[in-house]
Formats: sequence, structure tokens, C-alpha cells
Amino acid sequence: MIRNIMKLNVIRRFRFIFCVTLWFIILFPVSAQQDMETVRRDTILFGTETEIAALIQTLRTENATYLDDELVTLVEGTRNQRILSGVFTFFGDREKNGLEDRAIRAIVERDDEANETVLSAIEYLGRVKSAEAIPVITGLLDTEERRFLNTGFRALGRASSGDSTLSDETADFLIDFYENRNPGDDNRREVIVAIGATGSQKGVPLLKEIASNTDERIPLRMAALGALSAIGDESGLDVILSCISTSDPNVRSAAVAALGPFSGEAVDRAILDAFRDSFYRTRIAAAQASRDRRFVEAVPYLRFRAERDEVPNVRDESVRALGAIANEEAITVLESLFLERRNSDRIRILAAEMLMKSESDRNLTRLIIELDDAKTKNQTALYNGLLKVLGESVVTGDKTDMENITRRFLLNGGIIERLYGLDMAANNSLAMLSEEIRPLASDRNESLARRARRTAETLGIELTTE
Repeated sequence: MIRNIMKLNVIRRFRFIFCVTLWFIILFPVSAQQDMETVRRDTILFGTETEIAALIQTLRTENATYLDDELVTLVEGTRNQRILSGVFTFFGDREKNGLEDRAIRAIVERDDEANETVLSAIEYLGRVKSAEAIPVITGLLDTEERRFLNTGFRALGRASSGDSTLSDETADFLIDFYENRNPGDDNRREVIVAIGATGSQKGVPLLKEIASNTDERIPLRMAALGALSAIGDESGLDVILSCISTSDPNVRSAAVAALGPFSGEAVDRAILDAFRDSFYRTRIAAAQASRDRRFVEAVPYLRFRAERDEVPNVRDESVRALGAIANEEAITVLESLFLERRNSDRIRILAAEMLMKSESDRNLTRLIIELDDAKTKNQTALYNGLLKVLGESVVTGDKTDMENITRRFLLNGGIIERLYGLDMAANNSLAMLSEEIRPLASDRNESLARRARRTAETLGIELTTE
């Protein structure tokens, strides 16, 4: 009897220990089960430059911003070149403010910084259009240190573009540098581009002179035409039009590309004529100018080029221009390109993308039909391309079809389809799919689980903790 009681106590004690252990495992998981965001924050605090570089690349791929504050703190306290360059580039690509003080300090204290750190800091300040950095960058250029000139000119033009007074002062500085100092042949083009980036009318006379000079180097003439377009002042139009009839095909194509901001009968005629040019870059420029100006009269030319041009890039730009114009005639052309199954996958995917940006409600059902057809026929490239288009689509009217296809992806799709399904749910406010989204928040695939948690947060879906 006593032996049985002791045996029972041992069993009970074992059960108690087992339950407590299990409870700790659930509530306090070991490092392998730690929350990924915690692991990433620890990487920023304690990781090597290689680990942090890999993390930044992951954040860029995910378009994630939740660690920006931690990265700012990291940058403030390090001189590690790889870390600084990586974070400056990551923030600069998104034109994200927050690193201006550290970037300016890198320039001022450049003798104590790695060369790549200073260059990435200059580039960052230009991308975020930091007015406070203009005197610092100007001072750097005044030293004429060759290693910084190229990046410095480019950043200075961008940084000044947000303020008319600063842009005029910067244009004067750049013009003087071009005419009276020696930036070097490899930097002259960057000075011209920077003058255009300022947006200041003060740069127009010099740019016109360069663009119209037939003895000037072709790359500089092309850069001057692009700069005149960036400024968009009507006083530069006459030179642009005159360059369209020049003998050099590269200058011709640059002139046509520069017509985007301008209007008028002469401009319209020049763009339509450019579709007949035998040099393919000029035809591309005509399509891009038509896109920039939403040039309705160009639709028949764009249709011809989208269907028949021998150069794939010309066809692509023509489809993009049709998508930008998006009147009824252009939409009809795009639908024809998309639904014609003999067309290349590339054209069909691009046409579908344009349609879903302008007429998503009208074409969603068609897109789903073509997606399923591609899967049935094992047309992998086409399926993946159309899947991406669907994943980025937003409908504003009846959401029934979008809800159904999203539910299908979430319940029965592979990893990629489920990821796109979560995007579709978030983009289209499909909170009614909460029961399908909740299980994915604890999926073993961390990328899928993280996306599901973000989607739930966007849609206001509460996630229960088991």
C-alpha cells in the first residue's frame, strides 16, 4: 500500500515537473525559437559588419522600416565603413530622413573616415535634398579633391532643387565651376546634369550653348538636352527641336526624350515623326515622351510599335505609354495585347500590369482566367508574372472575385501564392479573411508568418496567443 502511494507521488511529481517545463518552453522559448524581430535588433546591437550588411539587404528586400530608429542609433556611434555605407544607401534609396547630421559629420571629418563612407554620405544628402548640407558640399567641391567631385556635383544639384533661392545660387556656383575652373572631362557631364537638377532658369543659356554646339562631345550635348528638359523652361525648347533633325542618332534620341515637359503643335509633330526614326533609341524616346505627356494622338503609333516593332524595348515602352495615357482607345489596345495568347509572355505580363493599374475592376476576372490557364499549361514564366501583377492589384468596386482568389491562395497555395495572397488581402482591405490569415501568423516559415502578422495589423485583425 505504502509502495503504491509512493509510486503515485512519483508519478504526480513527474507530471508536475513536465507541465512546468512545458509551460516554460511555451512562454520562454529557446534562442532558436526567439522572435525574429528580437534577433534582428540583437544583430544591430552586437552583430558584425557582415551580419548587419546581410540584415540590411533583407530589410531592403522586405521593404521593412520598423528598424529604422535602431539603424540611426547604430550609425551615430560607429565609423565602420561597411555599416555606414550600407545604412546611408538603404536610407537614401528610400529618400528617408534621419541621417543628415551623421552624413554631414562624415564630410567635415573626412580625413578620419573611409573614402567610401564619405561618398555614400554625400550621395545620401543629395537624395534627401538636404538644404543644410549645401554649404558643406559646396565647401567640399571648392577644395577640388578629385575623389569627391563626381558624387559632389550630383548631390549638390539634387540638394538645392527644393528651394528656388538655393537652386539659383547653386546654379551660379556650378556654371562658374564649369566655365572658369577645371572639373575635368570625366566630371563635365556631372556638372551639366547637376545644373539641370537644380531646376534653375539660370542654367538655360549655358545648356543651350552646349546642346547646339556640333563640335561639342556627344555625351555632353545629350546631357545638356536632358538638363534642359529637367528645367522645363520654354526658352530652351527651340534648341531641343533643332537637335531632333541632327545627323547624330544619339543626339536625336536625347532631343526627343527631352520633349516630355513641353507642349504645342511643333512638339506633337516632332514626337510623332520620331516614331518613324530608324534608330531604335529615338523610337523609345518618342514612346517615353508620349507617356510623360499623356499624348492621346500617339496611341495609334504606340499600338503599331507595341505589336510590330522589332526591338523588344521599344515594344515595352510603347505598352507603358499606353498604360499612362489610359483613355478608352489605349485600354482597348492593352486588352488586345494581354488577351492574345500568341503574344510573348513579356508583352502579356506588361499589358496586364498596365491594365490593372488603370482598369482593375474591369479586368480582374480576365486576369484570373489567364492566370489559371497559364498554370494549367505549365507556362511557369507567364504564371509567375501574372501572379505578381495580381498580387499588386487593387480593386475599388465589387471585391467578390478578389476575395475568392485571395482565399484560395491563403488556403491552398504554395508559399509564394500565400505571400501574394496576404498582400492582396492588405491592399484590398479584405478583413473578412481573418480566419484564413490568423493561422499563417504562426507558420513555420518565418517570412510567411511575419507577412501575416503585418497584414493582420494592417487590417485590424487580433491575433490570439496560445
